[in-house]
Amino acid sequence: MTREKGEIEQEKGPKSSSSNQKKDLTPMQQLTVEELYDKDKYDLSTMEPGDVFVLLQTTTGGLTSTEAVARVEKFGYNRLEHKEVNPILQFLGFMWNPLSWVMEAAAIVAIALSNGGGQPPDWEDFIGIVLLLLANSIIGFLEERQAGNAVKALMESLAPECKVKRDGEWRTMEAAELVPGDVISIKLGDVIPADGRLISAHGQVSIDQAALTGESLPVGKHAGDEIFSGSTVKQGEAEAVVIGTGLNTFFGRAAKLVGDAGDDVGHLQSILAKIGNFCLCSIGLFLVAEILVMYAGFRYSYRDGIDNLLVLLIGGIPIAMPTVLSVTLAIGAKQLAEHKAIVTRITAIEEMAAVTILCSDKTGTLTLNKLIVDKPTIKTYAEIDAEGIIVISAYASRTENQDAIDFCVVNSLPNPKEARHDIEELEFEPFNPTNKRTEITYRRISDGKLFRATKGMSHFILDLCSRDKTEAQIQLLNDDVDEFARRGLRSLAVAIEEIDGNDPKSKGSGFRLIGLLPIYDPPRSDTKETIDRAIELGVQVKMITGDQLAIAKETGRRLGMGDNMYLSTTLKDGPPSGSGYSNIDDLVLQADGFAGVYPEHKYEIVQRLQAMGHMTAMTGDGVNDAPALSKSNVGIAVSDASDAARSAADIVLTEPGLSVIIEALIHSRQIFQRMRNYSIYTCSVTIRVVVGFAVMVFAFKYNFPPFMVLILAVLNDGTIMTISTDRVRPSPFPDQWNLFEIFSYAIMYGLYLAASTIVFFAVLYKTSFFQSHFGIKEFTDPNDGVLHSVIYLQVSTISQGLIFVTRSQSWFFLERPSTLLMVAFVIAQLTATFISVYADWSFTNIVGCEWPLAGIAWVWNFIWFAPLDLIKFGMQKYFRRYNTAPDGTSTRRSRRPSVVSASGSARYYANRTQSLRSMSRPRNFGKRIFGINKKMSMEPNEMRRFSSVQTNHVAQVLSGGSTHTPTKQ
Repeated sequence: MTREKGEIEQEKGPKSSSSNQKKDLTPMQQLTVEELYDKDKYDLSTMEPGDVFVLLQTTTGGLTSTEAVARVEKFGYNRLEHKEVNPILQFLGFMWNPLSWVMEAAAIVAIALSNGGGQPPDWEDFIGIVLLLLANSIIGFLEERQAGNAVKALMESLAPECKVKRDGEWRTMEAAELVPGDVISIKLGDVIPADGRLISAHGQVSIDQAALTGESLPVGKHAGDEIFSGSTVKQGEAEAVVIGTGLNTFFGRAAKLVGDAGDDVGHLQSILAKIGNFCLCSIGLFLVAEILVMYAGFRYSYRDGIDNLLVLLIGGIPIAMPTVLSVTLAIGAKQLAEHKAIVTRITAIEEMAAVTILCSDKTGTLTLNKLIVDKPTIKTYAEIDAEGIIVISAYASRTENQDAIDFCVVNSLPNPKEARHDIEELEFEPFNPTNKRTEITYRRISDGKLFRATKGMSHFILDLCSRDKTEAQIQLLNDDVDEFARRGLRSLAVAIEEIDGNDPKSKGSGFRLIGLLPIYDPPRSDTKETIDRAIELGVQVKMITGDQLAIAKETGRRLGMGDNMYLSTTLKDGPPSGSGYSNIDDLVLQADGFAGVYPEHKYEIVQRLQAMGHMTAMTGDGVNDAPALSKSNVGIAVSDASDAARSAADIVLTEPGLSVIIEALIHSRQIFQRMRNYSIYTCSVTIRVVVGFAVMVFAFKYNFPPFMVLILAVLNDGTIMTISTDRVRPSPFPDQWNLFEIFSYAIMYGLYLAASTIVFFAVLYKTSFFQSHFGIKEFTDPNDGVLHSVIYLQVSTISQGLIFVTRSQSWFFLERPSTLLMVAFVIAQLTATFISVYADWSFTNIVGCEWPLAGIAWVWNFIWFAPLDLIKFGMQKYFRRYNTAPDGTSTRRSRRPSVVSASGSARYYANRTQSLRSMSRPRNFGKRIFGINKKMSMEPNEMRRFSSVQTNHVAQVLSGGSTHTPTKQ
């Protein structure tokens, strides 16, 4: 095998650097995919290039279309596969949770057990329950599918393309169709579509691997070198043979690090289960009490007793709760999609509301991953000013086929075309690793004089200078270089000499040092504002970067996030002496960031923060961020992130900038408030129904018709669905689910409302107050059809009115609800009123109560409704004192563990909101249904390989071996 002119010529026979590969180089067709990518047998990234062609059974002419189709069947498509959700199973899943089971049981009771007493089975209640279940499922299903389609459309718009040689011809096709053995062409600006080995390299090829290493600088590549999927070509053109696609790329190996979380239970599922269990336990307690009292105590007939039990089952179950919460989240996902943010795990919206710490990668996330000259801090050593130094350094830069430094310098000019304005280029020496500088010889057109200018690594330029060089200047330059290094700025020295005569080869008057350019990767334009707003919202921001410590500190100072940063070695060695931190956890919590980190360090930092009770969000763009993105409670992949980062993340940004993170924080807190308000409301209604109607059975032998409870549930659910778009104020600090507080509010509200109904019935039935004052008829039978009508109206109107109390923090009339909520409330109240006044339904023992009695019910409810705000204020005062320490500081944890202990029933809520979760969650990242407890299989061999690319690149940077390190020009 030979290398000539930057090309690799395919050899006929196998040649391998390892003896085991040389003895057994089986053609690809005879190997399984697992055998081909078993690195103990075949390491496609290190074996001789000729052997790669033999093993993959391909040539420089590429594959045929027929062979490519066969390989797609074997290797699969070049993408991280998405798991589609069966829409039928998704729909049925909306009826598969404990709350739905109770309603389904009630339907069975109505049709199979509710008979006798000369009456047929309770068909009305059976049909009504089934319709209620279907309505909830259809609404939730349609909302999720609509939100899922918006997500899918955004994801499809991200599909990349590539140039590949098929059937001996170059053609453009989707990168997903690539297979091992394909020959691809890459050029400046291309994103490499798969792992490969370079066949030929035209010019100086450099590739930006920041997504792999976190380092801002491109890496030089030559024929035979390995290239990685997701990297970006910054200079030159090349051809490569594909050696890995899909899960078998470097990204795919990173995906395997995330592991399979199996059926782990997420946080929202746990909350749903606990709220559901509270309601179920409340219903179960009073069901048992009713059975004992009715049948053992009052000797009820079988059918009357069953009807009363149905009242508690139908009225007490918050059947709409999972649907309301999932619809609320789905609408939130659609709102974020409008801001160009793809929510790949919908429950991450709820978890975002509780985030207390935001960890962020630096390169490409906080910064632009684009070097610039820091003009205000340019150092001058001659009469030439800063602008003049930039112009001369631009002369000494390529204007075409630029590397990162040349591009940076030339684009520092007001107009890049000025890099050759008023000069004639005579000779140009590009950068090389030996002298670590570039040089140009040019003629100034205005006066015809010849000059030679150079830029490069500071001490190489200083050694080159022979004119006007003094000890003082040498010391000054060294001090300036040290100052820039401390601030994380890379130094680029500039020198110039004049040439006598017209011969460009002539010796000049001697180079003299004229300036020192500081170069750095600038923050994104909106990064500082994003960080400031996050801090205002009570979220601490930490930088976690693979870059150098000095660079991280300088970036932190510029962004106003602090420079109290440490190297990743402190995670192993412990806090430095004199740092003031007692242990590693204290250091991780208080530090502004960490530098020089590898993927396992990012993962460990997130894990430690979670173990201390912090809900942690992580932003990143590279494959080195993928494990931490997956481990975090909310992983956020920024614009132009790698496939691995996108697949590991819960939210994917599709436009540059981080401001949408703040939008996500605010939206998530609004959504959280809606869910909290609804949870208090629905638990309160459960308490008021089971306590109110059970006590009325015990005290008055009052048998409320179960069909009317069904009507009550339908109208309540129809109204409460609109809370998903209600106007609410986002919390100024991270939110949390305090179930003790929610249940306490629910019990107080529920008992109060139950009392309003019991007292109302007692006054109607046991006294003549209303009869004597308003002329209504007297009631001698507690189960008079008119009493059923008016009690239905009283329960329906005041129960729905409760939502205006639970949704507000101050007086209910001071916080305007959404128009949709108001319209739904008015329609429901009018419907309930007309039913109670005019309904004459013998099948459910309802007789119209007429308008005077309906008016009495409305006035009664207005009187009892007013004190609800006072109950709320009293509860607020209690919990404010409960959450406040004696010294006035808050004892309320605005954080929560990353793993929430959940009841066994929590997993049954996993099918809620699964369409969006599955839309962009590849199988290799685990099922992670509501994935807060995300596992990571720390496979030692894969983790070592995962870090090796970063280690190698950093070693090149530190040793001066990279051909594109700014300090080397």
